Amino acid sequence: MSSSPLEILSEDPFENALEAFSDTIERDIASRQLTFPTFLDLTIRIKRVCDDPKSSLDDVVRVIQPDALLSARIIRLANSVALNPNGKAITATSDGVRRVGLVNVRALAFAVATEQLAAECRSADSRLIASGLWMHTIDVAAWSSAIARHLRCTNPDTALFAGMISTIGQFYLLARASAHPTLEQDLPRFGEFISLWHEPVARTLLKALDVPEVISTVFDDQDPYGGSWPPSELRDVYFIACLCAETPNPFLQFSPAMRTTLLQAATRDVDPEQLDNLRESARESRDSLLAALRG
Repeated sequence: MSSSPLEILSEDPFENALEAFSDTIERDIASRQLTFPTFLDLTIRIKRVCDDPKSSLDDVVRVIQPDALLSARIIRLANSVALNPNGKAITATSDGVRRVGLVNVRALAFAVATEQLAAECRSADSRLIASGLWMHTIDVAAWSSAIARHLRCTNPDTALFAGMISTIGQFYLLARASAHPTLEQDLPRFGEFISLWHEPVARTLLKALDVPEVISTVFDDQDPYGGSWPPSELRDVYFIACLCAETPNPFLQFSPAMRTTLLQAATRDVDPEQLDNLRESARESRDSLLAALRG
């Protein structure tokens, strides 16, 4: 006797795992009691000490210094062309923190955490996807900061931080999925789930982390670009940066041609030569920041 389609579906291990995972995420969002993955621990500790008005620079440095990788990234960023045009070498973590600022320290903490998450994924395919997402994230962050710095329309450090946390929902879902290894058996289907859920998850995370509204509004998919030129708001800078990024988001499979079409549609009233000039003018700063974020 053959099984009905519904019986076959109910016996699908992937579907069962996805349903269980979906229930978990729905409860997380409904209760706003998110279980922060290990990869966010350092980021949260740094945020707390940075937010405390009683904290000194020494307090911030004490939290950072035990993490050699983060310390190295901070010093590397402090010595980048974008932040250190005079070329005076910075070798101490305290001097590096002072140069890059607390906003960039938070951004780098997230960069290091997500890079480690990418390395810890169970399967080779999952590691590849997580690594691709990390590369896309720092690419967008570098473009965001470089464009903001070149146009002087918004704070470059804020733009860098916004770019770094723009994929926080996707990384959270990847980290939480580690408890459901069956999901790694069909990554394209799991990717569809992440594409659907990452925005509400990100909004809940950003609220839990007390991220300022000026940054959280960047991720408003209902009205992603204001249409003015040159970009004058953080969300416009972020939108242009996403389309300028040369490393694709593995969960948003836009072809180069499609990204070009989206960019042209979003900036239809802009002289293409102006846009090309912006990219080329911001590229040196972007490349310097990207190299520092990559380590």
